[in-house]
Amino acid sequence: MISSAQSTSSKLPAGLYAIGLGGVAIGLTEFAIAGLLPIIAHDLDVSTSKSGVLVSGYAAAVAVGGVFLTALLGKFDRKKTLIGVMLLFAFGNLVSALSHSFGLMLLGRCLSGLCHGAFFGIGAVVAVNLVSKERRSTAISIMFGGITVANVLGVPFGAWIGQRYGWRAALMVIVFIAACALVGLVIFLPHTLGREHLATKLPLRTELQIFRNKQVWLSLLMTIFGFGGMFGAYTYIVFTLEDVSKFAVSTVPSLLLLFGLGVFVGNFFGGKLADWKLNRALSIEMLLLTLVLFTFSLTAPNKICAIFALFFMGAFGFAQSAALQMRVMHYAHEAPVIASGANITSFNLGNALGAWLGGWLISLNLGYASPLWGGAAITGVALLAFAVSYFTGRHQENWMD
Repeated sequence: MISSAQSTSSKLPAGLYAIGLGGVAIGLTEFAIAGLLPIIAHDLDVSTSKSGVLVSGYAAAVAVGGVFLTALLGKFDRKKTLIGVMLLFAFGNLVSALSHSFGLMLLGRCLSGLCHGAFFGIGAVVAVNLVSKERRSTAISIMFGGITVANVLGVPFGAWIGQRYGWRAALMVIVFIAACALVGLVIFLPHTLGREHLATKLPLRTELQIFRNKQVWLSLLMTIFGFGGMFGAYTYIVFTLEDVSKFAVSTVPSLLLLFGLGVFVGNFFGGKLADWKLNRALSIEMLLLTLVLFTFSLTAPNKICAIFALFFMGAFGFAQSAALQMRVMHYAHEAPVIASGANITSFNLGNALGAWLGGWLISLNLGYASPLWGGAAITGVALLAFAVSYFTGRHQENWMD
């Protein structure tokens, strides 16, 4: 239960930023590996294709942890659980950093991946309980802010540290950031956090009945398709910028930073808009993302248009994140921790779907602009799911209109 001081103060609680810092460490673990794979493959004497398992294995662990580990941990005190998950996450990265075999490194990655899903699943519920009701989406956006920072810095961070000091040093930096987040969670999260929910904790079997609610499934589909459209386009954006827009290779890193700036801006304002009117904000963001992706696919040969589209693709793509998380948690209010974890898994399923569709379209020789209109099509499906959800559940939730 939040205190009256927390409810009325204009300042957000420090514990919220500790969760966000944990998100930075987790996001770097997910994204930085891309810039380290060549070095790791050489050092551990594995093929490039085999080294890619470090990415896919992590993603699979995130999906499992987002639902099953979150559900198993939901009955425990949330502060202690969040601290324990971050501690285990740091340990997983430490195992990876100190490993001298590919198998042991993969084990460490999978351990960290399990904690990724559980941390954000539980962290989202903790975040909204640290603030007043009218600022809950803003709290979620700060939690996701860690991911946005990691999205911007992840690959260049991994490549820069790895080339100068080795891939183990890059992972040790992540361990250090996780340790700082751990200290922040211990110091700044209220000791009473989560105790009230323990007295009314429902059996796991009862909590899983939230998945009988069609609004929960529609919300999860909106996450999969809404986020998948943006990520599918972004997965192949380097090819688009170099082969379609004809940007010089040397300028691409700067352009990716521009995308990252859009991600940061979108995440920040998306949370505030969702606090205003969740459904209205979400529908506008999805519609604008669809239009940006479609327009980008047509105007990609024009450098100026590509620059603007790249920024807005990041902005509208991540502006949805807080609203999508809040929506599913609201419809599954009987078991918000499980619902939150399921939505984190849905984000990762969307990533996989978008990347697969973009690659498939390219394999059909449709060109490197095809992931853009493929992404627009996927986001269009999310809009359809939103329309069905809105008109079938409108009488239930006037607060989100």
